[in-house]
Amino acid sequence: MDSQDKGASPIKGFLTYFYGNFVVLLLGFIQTPLLTRILATDEYGKTGMFETAVTVIYIFAVLGLDQAYIRYYYEKDIDRVVLLKRCLLPALCIVTVLSLVYIMISESANDFLFGATGRDVVALVVIYTFISVLERFFFLDVRMQQNGVLYSNINIIEKILSILTIIAAFFMLGNDYRVGLYALAVPWGCTTAFLIIRFLVRHRSYRPDGQAFIPSYRELLSYGVPFITVLLMEWALSSCDRIALRSFTDFDELGIYDAGMKIVILLITFKNTFIAYWSPVAMERFESGKDEENKVFFRRAYDTVVFLCVTGAAFLILARKLIVLLLGASYRSAESVIPFLTLMPIYAIMFEITVQSIKYTKNGRYLNIASIAALAANIAGNMLLVPVFGGTGAAVTTGVSYIIYFIMGTVFSERCIKIGYRYGKTALYTILLIAYCTEASFVNDTLTDTLCGIILIAVVMIMDRKVVKEGIVLCRKYLRKVK
Repeated sequence: MDSQDKGASPIKGFLTYFYGNFVVLLLGFIQTPLLTRILATDEYGKTGMFETAVTVIYIFAVLGLDQAYIRYYYEKDIDRVVLLKRCLLPALCIVTVLSLVYIMISESANDFLFGATGRDVVALVVIYTFISVLERFFFLDVRMQQNGVLYSNINIIEKILSILTIIAAFFMLGNDYRVGLYALAVPWGCTTAFLIIRFLVRHRSYRPDGQAFIPSYRELLSYGVPFITVLLMEWALSSCDRIALRSFTDFDELGIYDAGMKIVILLITFKNTFIAYWSPVAMERFESGKDEENKVFFRRAYDTVVFLCVTGAAFLILARKLIVLLLGASYRSAESVIPFLTLMPIYAIMFEITVQSIKYTKNGRYLNIASIAALAANIAGNMLLVPVFGGTGAAVTTGVSYIIYFIMGTVFSERCIKIGYRYGKTALYTILLIAYCTEASFVNDTLTDTLCGIILIAVVMIMDRKVVKEGIVLCRKYLRKVK
């Protein structure tokens, strides 16, 4: 979001970021079917394991210093150039060490992850991990500037490059999981290189300010390191399903599950966009010290996001059978996986609003408790349901685990700073969503599906009519400007 947009309504600020990810979403409907029609289900399943492996290395490498960067960015008289360097340097040192460890055990690790190995696979894992760390901090710099236009444009370019890479890699490799690996690494590498060059150009005339506030490495690490546990728990929540499927089923079932996860990209797009917009805005609001005004703002934002998430989930579940047709005949069973998977991004977004109280007051232990409870439920659910229901059982477990994570984290968050969110309405929506997801996953009757979806959307529209009216007013203002 550009500076002139600061202080705008939550909807307007969110849409500034969302337009680019909406284009990315549309391009995703080209990218995902392209991959699923190029790769067999077993090969496609291996690409999901690649992301799982890289993510765990990345979590240990970053040391939670990305969260420290967000927390201190708006501190008075902060030297933001030095702040970025101090957060980035330890991460690069750690990722170097972890990459060397991975190289030493790569043969056995790759055999479990992909059922195969090779020098190019090892190189892709290492390079992609380094790119992930660099991208995290330099893209975070764009987010903290609240530059929604640049954020959106970079995402669009990255997705276009991904599609072009898939086509090029397919002609070289054919039906090979490495097509998906190159499609992840090459585009991200290009956009990250641009972000680094942009940062260096913007600060080419930088001179250190002796009076500026510069937090010490110890202070940054003391804030950031506790987030490793949180991030590991979040990784486990999003990866235990794949690990369970890899252990109890085969790459075909894993590929179908990953295809279903890709369809949920609609709500994951909301999730990524909102986190990019919300984190800097929330920290800036807390730093302003206007407590009562901030509480009203946070409640409005929460109501808006709950409305968008629940209606978005309902529409996605309604349309899933049409969307799955794009994937190819071998991926048809993904339609039973999609409903419960939609709960993951929904409750992650809602939690992203309420969790800011914990982050601002530096009470990371609450996040650890919430994460441990959700992870315990996730492991138990996967052990019980995956051997019986396969990918559908993994989806149920993932969705319910995120609900538990949201509930516990939100209770702790209210202890830190009481905002007064309206949780009664959220509880009703949760019950209705679980009922709808259960019907869509296990009953799978088209008429019942449609009726349940329409009823859910109607209930949300009626209960959140104020948000609907605000959205209509905003759209009318926008249309007048266009005219």
